[in-house]
Amino acid sequence: MLTRRNLLSLAGGVLALGVVAGSARAADTIRIGEINSYTRLPAFTEPYRKGWQLAVEEINAKGGVNGHKLEVISRDDGGKPGNAVKIAEELVRKDKVALIAGTFFSHIGLAVADFAKQNKVLFLAAEPLSDAVVWAKGNRYTFRLRPSTYMQAAMLAREAAKTGAKKWATVAPNYAYGKDAVKAFKKVLKSIDPSVEFVEEQWPPLFKIDAGSTVRALEAAKPDGIFNVTFGGDLAKFVREGSLRGLFDGRTVASLLTGEPEYLAPLKDEAPEGWIVTGYPVEQITDPAHKAFYDAYKGKWGEAPKTGSLVGYNTMLAVAAALKRTKGMDAESLVAAMEGLKLSTPSGEIEFRTIDHQSTMGAWVGRIGLKDGKGVMVDWYYAPGADYLPSDDEVRKLRPAN
Repeated sequence: MLTRRNLLSLAGGVLALGVVAGSARAADTIRIGEINSYTRLPAFTEPYRKGWQLAVEEINAKGGVNGHKLEVISRDDGGKPGNAVKIAEELVRKDKVALIAGTFFSHIGLAVADFAKQNKVLFLAAEPLSDAVVWAKGNRYTFRLRPSTYMQAAMLAREAAKTGAKKWATVAPNYAYGKDAVKAFKKVLKSIDPSVEFVEEQWPPLFKIDAGSTVRALEAAKPDGIFNVTFGGDLAKFVREGSLRGLFDGRTVASLLTGEPEYLAPLKDEAPEGWIVTGYPVEQITDPAHKAFYDAYKGKWGEAPKTGSLVGYNTMLAVAAALKRTKGMDAESLVAAMEGLKLSTPSGEIEFRTIDHQSTMGAWVGRIGLKDGKGVMVDWYYAPGADYLPSDDEVRKLRPAN
């Protein structure tokens, strides 16, 4: 008998978060393994899940891929790399998935990428931003959808250079994503303006920022500009403390991801006006493909999509496009289908580059404004990802020959 105690026990484990594509597993389905940190960072991963669920529903409603419906077996890694690797192995060995997609945190994405390499399984990293995913630790079986840390930092650096700020300080979480972001911002900004200098670095632990001491250290350095990489709860604390102490007054601030609804909306009327950001001005985009996505998402879920929603949706569009293109269901055939793959998405045409397996999905760049007591992106434009990637020669130096 299924008792309340049984249910509570089940809820405590690593469970499938959803199986999409019908009420039963049928012989004509293609199984996709999906892993993400749903309980660790729900503000981003829940919209992401709604996005891929919508995409799979639409794909299957049109007959699936070459007559086969998609069945997604989704699991929660709890924000732990070890869990993610165990789940990946179970998905491949037990559930017989054709490929793995997902992950959010960079260290988890890197762990699953290594699993993919060792076990020769295709892995589409949907959300992790660390440059190492496709460069320093890139491998034949791993591809990445979202514009990387380097790409988005380069977008901000180009805008930051226009402000004339010369002395810069940085604040970023002390793990792969934060380190990559600071490294990329420095490299691109100095390539544009060799006269800039970096006078202070702050590395708070992820989700454990001491905002007071961080702000004091930045203020003591007297920078002209600040490059911020904090997000989630750390961002809110940093913004509140920095605004209280006047840290941002008269200074240029370039901030990675802060224009995304997941991070901007919680700030409400505390959103820092004038910051240069990458983000997603979802309500303002009029492109027909995006409008169709927006209407379908809002119609299904009763809310506007967020950045995670778009990433989740594009992830399954890419999976379906690769499956449609592949000549077989083995890993080598799937890799061949992914390399050079081009597809249309609500964020425009994208391609998965053969040289490094990075997609050319872009991001929106603008500034933060206030409207009706909440933060919005203003003066924004779409930055195509292909315009912010290093040359092929540079990539060859960054990526191992494997």
